[in-house]
Amino acid sequence: MELPSKILEQAVDALATLPGVGKRSALRYALHLMKSDEGEVADFLSAIGRLKTDLHHCQRCHCVSDTPICPICSSPKRMQNIICVVENIQDVMALENTQQYRGLYHVLGGVISPIDGIGINDLNIGSLLERVRQEQPTEVILALPTTMEGDTTNFYINKQLQQFPGLTVSTIARGISIGDNLEYADEVTLGRSIANRIPFNTIKN
Repeated sequence: MELPSKILEQAVDALATLPGVGKRSALRYALHLMKSDEGEVADFLSAIGRLKTDLHHCQRCHCVSDTPICPICSSPKRMQNIICVVENIQDVMALENTQQYRGLYHVLGGVISPIDGIGINDLNIGSLLERVRQEQPTEVILALPTTMEGDTTNFYINKQLQQFPGLTVSTIARGISIGDNLEYADEVTLGRSIANRIPFNTIKN
């Protein structure tokens, strides 16, 4: 795409690095910002910049937070004895939108995927085991994607959790289609899946 300005071209190239944004959309966004007043652009840039400077990961569950401990973990209204293990932050948001789950979360930051170079040590599995050891929850819910990688991660975590006597390990009911990610499931299906969760060990390999 030939552009009459190097500055505009650099802005378009930068915007086009965002997921799902092509060159044409990036050009449209760049032209919109160019027409906006300086105050609006400054606010936009400040909000984006704060994602790197002021946004943190919760020290307890690894979800995003403005504070060291996120509002979910610190809420007295949440059930402190249940931990739901999810792949990413989008899954936390998806489950929260169902309003069917009132426990805590643990964000792994991915799933085991050798083909993508993601191994056990690249995920927040160690901190999950340490958390279970310290907090002694009564139940851990495995709510990872119904993919080969998600199932592999589920089985590995379940095996590691067997060292904690009396701990119930469950998984979401298979209302989610095989191969689907939680963030793309509709709220009703996802809500039923978390409400009707089943013991993990009842699943046949």
